[in-house]
Amino acid sequence: MNNIINFITPFLPLLVTSIVVLLVLLGAHKFFIARHPELGNERLFSRQLFMLGLTCVGLLAIALTLPVNESSLNQILGLFGLVISGIIAFSSSTIFANLMSGLMLRVTKPFTTGDFIEVDKHFGRVVQRGLLDTEIQTENKELVAIPNTYMITHPISVTQSTGAIVYANLSLGYDIHHSVVDSLLIEAAQKSGLEDPFVQVIKLGDYSITYKVSGVLADVKSLLTARSDLCRYVLDSVHGGGLEIMSPAFMNQRKLADGFKIIPDKAQYKPEANNPKAEDVVFDLADKAEQVENTKQELVDRIEADKAKLETAPKEDKDSIQKNIDEAQEQLKAFKKLDLETTAEELAEDMPNKLNVKSKKSKTTKVGKK
Repeated sequence: MNNIINFITPFLPLLVTSIVVLLVLLGAHKFFIARHPELGNERLFSRQLFMLGLTCVGLLAIALTLPVNESSLNQILGLFGLVISGIIAFSSSTIFANLMSGLMLRVTKPFTTGDFIEVDKHFGRVVQRGLLDTEIQTENKELVAIPNTYMITHPISVTQSTGAIVYANLSLGYDIHHSVVDSLLIEAAQKSGLEDPFVQVIKLGDYSITYKVSGVLADVKSLLTARSDLCRYVLDSVHGGGLEIMSPAFMNQRKLADGFKIIPDKAQYKPEANNPKAEDVVFDLADKAEQVENTKQELVDRIEADKAKLETAPKEDKDSIQKNIDEAQEQLKAFKKLDLETTAEELAEDMPNKLNVKSKKSKTTKVGKK
């Protein structure tokens, strides 16, 4: 019996420390993560980093209580440091660079899910913001994953949700007075639905003048359609005004009779009501990803509002309010599972099952509308 006690005694500090570390980790996980299902991956990341650091400290504390002599303990601690250093050394430095860049993007928040962004030659709508890369959906409906280091080292152009400038460039000859061109381009911008249109003279070239017509687009979700419509109405307006869209240099390549104009037969552009908009076809995943983020935020706001009501509500109303809170938290858990397990390609199929939100705002809000 004494031999058993003597054998167990050196391991008691290790056993006690292991139990304490395990309880502390379980308690910290429950307090910082499990109790907050409404937090998405963005807000959970800092808490997950804290848990990682706490786990490393716990492992170090367990190592210090091992029943070994000082020399062996130093060797174990050296091995522990060597393992950590090896993980960092053998892992690609690009991973850590992307990770730090991802943290920076989360702190500065230059864009959100669903925004139109342009990084160098890449243009599209944001589908997902990850720790290592940012996924956008381009005009060709392709999903492009851009490393976060690339995002940090290149300027990011973000189209504001409050409105965007849509423009088109046009070159005309010096034989046409600019006042005539101004009125025709302003008319085209107004017909295309742009607000506050204006015209600029961009360049006085050797053979032609370059004009730029611009206007404010209130609904930035229809950016592609607005650009196309502006070009169509510019063609209609300029041709309708009897002007040919051709520089005088054209005469040097094909000889034409005097007075002959290159103008198509008169026809005004009328968009078909049943034709799908380009944005509905191209940015389907970006729209759904943005709707997920907006709906999650609506649920978080609703939970916080119900918790505030719960504190001052009469006793007979507390059960129903608590039930609403529980339902909203269950929906948030479903969204959390969607973020972790669903790829961008599967997002379109899972969205109808995940958007069962009993919120008046979500019923009246269109897809992608902020």
